[in-house]
Amino acid sequence: MHITDSHAHLYSEQFKADRLDALRRAQDAGVRTIVMPNIDHSSINAMLELEAQSPETCFAMMGLHPCSVTRGFEQQLYEVETWLNRRPFAAVGEAGLDLHWDKTLLAEQQEALKIQLSLAKKHKLPIVLHTREAFAETVALVEAAQDGTLRGVFHCFSGSAEEAEQVIRLGFKLGIGGVATFKNGGADKVLPGIGLEHLLLETDCPYLAPVPHRGKRNEPAYLPLVLRRVAEMLGKPPEEVAEATTRNAAELFNL
Repeated sequence: MHITDSHAHLYSEQFKADRLDALRRAQDAGVRTIVMPNIDHSSINAMLELEAQSPETCFAMMGLHPCSVTRGFEQQLYEVETWLNRRPFAAVGEAGLDLHWDKTLLAEQQEALKIQLSLAKKHKLPIVLHTREAFAETVALVEAAQDGTLRGVFHCFSGSAEEAEQVIRLGFKLGIGGVATFKNGGADKVLPGIGLEHLLLETDCPYLAPVPHRGKRNEPAYLPLVLRRVAEMLGKPPEEVAEATTRNAAELFNL
């Protein structure tokens, strides 16, 4: 099987000691394509270095994570735009809103997301959205920006069936990761009603490891655990889910 990890921070410091080994484990597990979201200016070099080392497997995005949005964020977005003008990327991202840790910078996060939605349209790229405790606020901004050309994915989706339908109506994909394997993750109530054409698989490594590795460092080699659980919930063979989600990622990210 060819499986695509549509969201993996494999360049992070948590893989410093065994990054290439983790890449080999992923390939041995059938994960042949890994799409890497950027965080902020501090992650760009490591991400691009890994992409250069494994250009057939690893593909970089360019964006500013909402948790890295501070007052004066404009300088970081200027750097994002400079990179987008310099070379091709798979997507703008990851961008979005996160109100879990700090609600005081909501206005700045909203402005940063508006700018990145505009950059996605300008560069004809998909946008990868992080939304934590801010789904309605994120959807409102995407709806306002949607002119028929905007596309992307709500990564790490763990919302309700109604929220899934909102995402699909916007023309976006749902990124499904380790939470789908959690006992009370809720995916079993949502995914059976969702067509495969709307789904991507992801790890969000090193975060959100699937069962039985929950609480430990996640890595792309664990993606088959998510694949098998999603296939079980959809009542489809894992091979069919792998093929469809890999095709969806290839089309969305122009891989």
